Order: sequence, then structure tokens, then C-alpha cells
Amino acid sequence: MALKIWVARNNDTLRIIADQKRVSIDDLITLNPSIEHPDQNIAGKLINLPFVTESDMRQVAIPPTCPQPSEYIDNWIPLTPLETMAENEYDVLIVGTGAGGGTMLWRLCEQWRNNGKRIGIIERGSIVMPSHGRNLPMMNRTRLTQYYQYISKSLQGSLPEFIGAREVICLGGRTVFWDLVTSRLDLSLLPDWPVPIPEMETYYAMAERVMNVTQEYAKGSSLTESLLTRLQQGGFPESRYMPIAADLQPTKFGEVHADVFFSSFSLLAKASFLRSFDLAINARAVQVLVDQGKATGVKVMSPDMRSYILKAKTVVLSASTYETPRLLLNSGIEGGAVGHYMTNQVFMLAPGKVKRSDFTDIAGTLAILITGTPEKPYQIRLVGPSGYDWYPSSEEKPFLEELDILLQCFGKIDPRYENRVSLNPDRKDEYGVPEIEVYFSFSEAEQAEIQKMVDTVKRISSVADIAMGEICLVPTGDLHHTSGTCRMGNDPSTSVTDQYGRVHGISGLYVADNSVLPFIGSGNPTLTTVALAIRTADHIAEQA
Repeated sequence: MALKIWVARNNDTLRIIADQKRVSIDDLITLNPSIEHPDQNIAGKLINLPFVTESDMRQVAIPPTCPQPSEYIDNWIPLTPLETMAENEYDVLIVGTGAGGGTMLWRLCEQWRNNGKRIGIIERGSIVMPSHGRNLPMMNRTRLTQYYQYISKSLQGSLPEFIGAREVICLGGRTVFWDLVTSRLDLSLLPDWPVPIPEMETYYAMAERVMNVTQEYAKGSSLTESLLTRLQQGGFPESRYMPIAADLQPTKFGEVHADVFFSSFSLLAKASFLRSFDLAINARAVQVLVDQGKATGVKVMSPDMRSYILKAKTVVLSASTYETPRLLLNSGIEGGAVGHYMTNQVFMLAPGKVKRSDFTDIAGTLAILITGTPEKPYQIRLVGPSGYDWYPSSEEKPFLEELDILLQCFGKIDPRYENRVSLNPDRKDEYGVPEIEVYFSFSEAEQAEIQKMVDTVKRISSVADIAMGEICLVPTGDLHHTSGTCRMGNDPSTSVTDQYGRVHGISGLYVADNSVLPFIGSGNPTLTTVALAIRTADHIAEQA
């Protein structure tokens, strides 16, 4: 047999060489008797190889080498440099990747999946998590809260009237940390809602479907079922299972449900598998560009202070209730309502305890929502137990004589012109954009409502047999339900956008985040923000 010599490389074994050279392992063992074992590391040794002729190759009929991938991505989500984005003109450019921006991106990709429209989306922050924090198995309530405190930053200009306000600036925005409660607003309790209610019902259904909203999350739990019965029989018939944005479908047919709890990442993922789009992070929008009453793009800056002009036929601002009006005002877009009519909710916490012996061996999770009514225009949640976690944790829970639960109380704050954010020309951030100042106060009626909420909590504790602790008022701004600073409406003197989210007086400029909500009462805003963003995306797609 003719032979040739091969110098073994790092980590080579006879078996590896046999596979690479397409020769018999038995021949290699025979030709190299000094090698004790075919899986021995033989780096640097001279190895005898049988010489295989072209005739021999034809006889073995070895299949051709499989093609190897020639391209790669350097991140788990494809990113586009700002330099590249500045070379294009976008049919739609979205600013912000939270609930509104993520929804807008997904819906446009769905509507335009088979055409040549160009879509871009930019995010001021970087990547801090690849999913909602509750989807990470190492998280519990304490760790998630601690990480939120690290990632979020105090809102500049919020003192002293909005002391608890914080911003979450990262890919996915607040949806990385949000509490997942996805109830519809009771629009009959909200005066002058600008979108016809039947149409809202349609878009609510779309939003619930894409967010996997379910009332089955805690259904069947002994803790939830027992307390729900006590409440409904004790004068609170509006009590119900809490709707949660959670994908509870089991994996079947090999389909993977990777993100149980909804976040903007769920929509970014859906969009990425529909069609291509450009996404840039660490891209600070500093100015909306307008020419003769039409939006033409956005001026953006990178962390190294380089400036880029991103051209677009349509611009959608989804930066946040604070950042969207800040961007409009810094761009000279100062309609009479920009930044005004800011609203949030009175937020109180009432800790309580229930007897462990009242429930089955596995008490389960507590997740009950008491919706607002005309007589009681505030919302109350019952959540728990054990550290106020109503979502799962891998921690072992000890058997306790009493279970800690929590009542979360949300009272409405009416939109008032004087509650607002405005620019502070004397303080600018590192990009030269003026910081905002917040002006906020409770009205006398809202202060009176706080006492009514306290009285209701006491009634709940009585009918549900809950031993209540001390009720406390959470600092203003701490609740992430701030909205209204670019409110939607028909009158340009009291609103910033029309009913489709289009900024009054400027074509091609839209808003799609919590700031467009004209009033939220005591409800949760996220589902409504998603529903309106879908509707705005449909309108943009129809106009194109």
C-alpha cells in the first residue's frame, strides 16, 4: 500500500484524521502501531496515511461536501449601523421600541410583508435583556426589582412634584419589566374618547390575540377561587380573574413557546420572521425634521456624538410619555397641548394576611382584579402570596401559618392642562437636548377619592377575611401609567394628534405610545396602547 505522511494538529486523534481524510480507521490503526488508542490526542506526531488514488475515490462514491454558511450575524438580533441607515430613505421610521414602537413595527411588517417598503426603527438605549425579566429562570420579584432599580434612571426634572418617576431606556423599553396586567379600559367611563367604541373593540381583540391575554393564569388556584367567591358574595360582583399577557399554550407539534410573558421582544421576533427591517440601538433622536408642513426624517446622534440624518416619508414617535413631547418641543412643534394634560393614577398599597388553613394543600397564586364602576371609579388588584409574587419562581416556598398578600389600589386622575412636562432651557443632556420639568398635583376631588379608596380596602378586608396592615400612598410618578402628554383628540387646541395618532398640522408624523391616551381612568394602559398602535399602523399602511 502506498503511503504518505501527515503531521497531526492540535487535538487531532486517529479517529478525527480518518473522518477528515476519508480513510478507514482500521487502516490508520494498522499503519500507526505506536498510537495506543484511536481517540488519543496525537498533536505533533507524524502519522502514516494510506495514499488514496482518484480511482479509489470513484469506487467509494463519497458524496460531495455540504455547503457551509458564508454569512454570520454578530448579535442575537440583527442590528444596522446608523451609517448604513443614513444612506437610505425609509417609508416609515419608528422612534422607540417599547409597547407602541414594537407593535407598530410588527403590524407594518405584517401588512407589508410582500412589498418593497423600507422600515426602520431606532432605540435610544442598548440591550439589557433578551426577553421580559419574568421569563428568565433566575429572576424572582426581589431580583427583578433590584435590576429595575439599576437599569432605570430617575427622571430628570421630576422633583419635587413627581418624585418617584423613573425612565427605562433600553431595547424593549418598559415592557422588559411591566406587570403584565392587560385589562381593557372601560371606555364608557371615559368622556369624549376619540375612537368609536365598536372600532376599539375590534382592535382590543387584535391586541389581546397578539399579546396572548388570558384569564386562566390563576384560575383554579385555591387562593384565588376562595377569595374571589368571598368578594363576589360580599358586595364586589365586579371582581374577576386578572387578565395576564401570558402564553399558556403547551408546546406541541415541536413548536416552541420561548417567551411565556409578553414584552416588545415578542413583537420584534414576530416582525423579524415576516420581512426585513433596519434596527439601530444607542441611537438618540434629537430632532424631528419638518419641511413645509411635512415630516422628512429624524436627526439622530450616537454615543460618540456623531450626528446622522435618517430620511423618512413617515415618522412614528414611540419614545415614551416623557420623551415624545420632549422631542416634539425640541423640534419646534409646540401645539397648544404638547406636553400638557399629563395624567397618571393615585397608587396605594395595602399589605394583608390570610390564614393558610383556609386553603388547600397547594394554595396557588392569587390574581384577582376588581374593576372600576361608576360608583367606585377605582381599580383594585389582589396579588400574592409570599413576597407579593403572582408569577412563578424556582424558589422553594416554606409552609406558613399565614400568607402575605397585597392589595394594589389605582384611582383616576382627571386630565388637567396644568399637569404637564415642559423643557428646561437651562439644563441640557449630553446631546444638547433640554431636560424636562414636571408639574403635577392632585385636585381636591382626587384627594377626596383617596379616602374613599381607603374605606373600600377596609370593606374588602372585612368581606374577604383579610387581616390588613398599614395602607400607604406610593410616591407620585412611581406608577408607570403616565400618559396624555401627546393626547389624541379632534380639537387641535386641546389635543396633539387626531384619532389615528397623526400630529395635527404636520403630515407624515405620528405618535404611538402611552402619551396619546387622553384618559385612562383607573385602568391599565398597555393593552390600549397596543390596540391603538395596531390601528395607527393600519392607517399608515392604507395611506401608503
